Amino acid sequence: MTEARIGIIGGSGLYKMDALKDVEEVKVDTPFGSPSDAVILGTLDGTQVAFLARHGRNHTLLPSELPFRANIYAMKQLGVEYLISASAVGSLKEEAKPLDMVVPDQFIDRTKNRVSTFFGEGIVAHIAFGDPVCHNLAGVLADAIACLNLPDVTLHRGGTYVCMEGPAFSTKAESNLYRSWGATVIGMTNLPEAKLAREAEIAYATLALVTDYDCWHPDHDSVTVEMVVNNLQRNAVNAQKVIQETVRRLSDNPPPSVAHSALKYAILTPLDKVSTATKEKLGLLLKKYI
Repeated sequence: MTEARIGIIGGSGLYKMDALKDVEEVKVDTPFGSPSDAVILGTLDGTQVAFLARHGRNHTLLPSELPFRANIYAMKQLGVEYLISASAVGSLKEEAKPLDMVVPDQFIDRTKNRVSTFFGEGIVAHIAFGDPVCHNLAGVLADAIACLNLPDVTLHRGGTYVCMEGPAFSTKAESNLYRSWGATVIGMTNLPEAKLAREAEIAYATLALVTDYDCWHPDHDSVTVEMVVNNLQRNAVNAQKVIQETVRRLSDNPPPSVAHSALKYAILTPLDKVSTATKEKLGLLLKKYI
């Protein structure tokens, strides 16, 4: 199977990468089931990448239905070491306006029904997650945005992403609560990905694409699907340019990442006490520690 060192997860509105060349669709089977869709392998300016539409290419999966473990494990199987995750978000701050881009460095978990670990079934691991994104990868991503000087787009380096369950958008009371916490944006998908990517020892960073002001803003109507879709389309065009530039920079100079050795001190269970079945299921994650 063809391998790709760089992976891309496309969120709402970003279901394909027009600039991909030599495209090959790959159906990946994982111990955690099938990913959201076939993984698209191709080249961006000569660099091999793996692209996955998070909600499926026809947007058929709710955030709560996403096969997060299969998606990240599939990327691991394909050799991904750096994962860029694009996500449509609502803004919780006046200065982060629609069409802006945020590269968050923190998350708050407000999900309820998400499995966010590969471990269990006789093996315990606790990853360090104080810094939930790869600082070096996030820096490359932010620098790529900055150099493009995209019209109507302001870059926000750092910030907190609230990950809510959905699929309904926030109430005004919830939106104002998150604002009181100092959060920057709100979305429905990226925290489980970040946790699983860390367990899989993949460097992970979020490209948060602002579509709206959530519902807190007194001078804007409450969030509607029509409003979101219009901005999604504009964001998708910009996101592809950013991803292409980020991939170019990663290809030229891939940065080190603490994520690449995240399991070194995280596994508490002696591996000789773990069942053969569990070790086989997690073989891709455990092989360098066995």
